[in-house]
Amino acid sequence: MADPKDAQRGNSELVTKDGKTTISNEVVAKIVALATREIAGVHEMGSLGLGDALTGIAQRASKLGQSTQGVNVEVGEREVAVDIKIVVEYGVSIPQLTTAIRRNLATRVNTMTGLTVKEVNIDVTGLYFAEEAKDKPAERPEPRVA
Repeated sequence: MADPKDAQRGNSELVTKDGKTTISNEVVAKIVALATREIAGVHEMGSLGLGDALTGIAQRASKLGQSTQGVNVEVGEREVAVDIKIVVEYGVSIPQLTTAIRRNLATRVNTMTGLTVKEVNIDVTGLYFAEEAKDKPAERPEPRVA
């Protein structure tokens, strides 16, 4: 039987007659981050703000690395709740994108861990404009009078 203290520490246990398997929050967070990045239209995880840049530096220093930036998970014995922050590419339908992310996360997490994704909260923190759009010279409107 799973120890309630493990759930508090952020570990999920899969117990069988052959033994138990413990899955840490960090592993689930990495799966979530990779599954999110698989979806076209996600430019990056986290946000473009200074606070998240500092968080990213702290994560790299603590060996979590940038791979889980913008991801927070709460892992129980059978379920996981996910909070993610993303920057989306300009022109992408955000409702369609978030639906695709939720579907992919649920599939990947369940396939790899056996856990059920109970909820996925998505915070769209920024909008990315392609460099081409930034570097393109501004078109001058045609004069209205000659």
